[in-house]
Amino acid sequence: MFGQIAAANALSDVYAMGGEPKLAMNLLTFPNDSLPLDAVKGILEGGNDKVCESGATIVGGHSIDDKEPKYGLSVTGFAHPDNILSNSASAGSLLVITKKIGTGILTTAAKVDLLTKEENDEMEATMAFLNKYAWEAMQGIKVDGCTDITGFGLIGHAAEMARAGDVTLELYSHKVPVFPKAIEMATMGIIPAGAYRNREYVGGEVMEFLSKDPDKDLGLKALIDCLYDPQSSGGLLIAVNEKELPRLTEQLGERGCESAVIGCFKPRRGKHTIEIHD
Repeated sequence: MFGQIAAANALSDVYAMGGEPKLAMNLLTFPNDSLPLDAVKGILEGGNDKVCESGATIVGGHSIDDKEPKYGLSVTGFAHPDNILSNSASAGSLLVITKKIGTGILTTAAKVDLLTKEENDEMEATMAFLNKYAWEAMQGIKVDGCTDITGFGLIGHAAEMARAGDVTLELYSHKVPVFPKAIEMATMGIIPAGAYRNREYVGGEVMEFLSKDPDKDLGLKALIDCLYDPQSSGGLLIAVNEKELPRLTEQLGERGCESAVIGCFKPRRGKHTIEIHD
């Protein structure tokens, strides 16, 4: 699973730009004196499984003796110049998300055994799910922009899109698909440090227009915390115009992806790139 999630995360960057992965090189470090070779084999097998699922080919790699195991891939993909997507958006575009968020909070909870086996399995399956299927769903559809959600969380990556397009995103917080367990854990204060760093980094660009005070409503506060949660292998954020939306949501659903419309890009409003609404 370690290898599968790492590979899905590496492949995602190509899909987010509208490309198709073709070649991949393994990048591996591990402690040669303490990590069993069976574990190393398992990591590489997991990565290979996902690369094969993507249709790409592993063409070699590099390994280094290091005190901490690390695994990733250097991926090369191809796209026609007309199909390359930027992480931008234009006024009037709707924002669609293709995976649930909250996996950073859930992995933090898993470290202290607060997830059931079923909850842990669902979390891992979500992270290992290739964005290949969301990319396939975009084929033949005019997309204004796209990016994947990783370490900067939903808010951070959505802000990048708004910043690049010189627009402001109205983000509808209660329409964002979130793991229920992530809300529960966030209510208990089980939140990774990266979420606080993301809030500190982008918070000055965010304005909240909420009917309740998050500091007095723990459920709402937990939901807002999830918006900043760093994702190890999140879904895609797709900016698309309303005319193209029905076909996109249908094709995402056919491929087992989330297809929630979570916001709308508006002409730029001062310094704020994101407005959080109920």
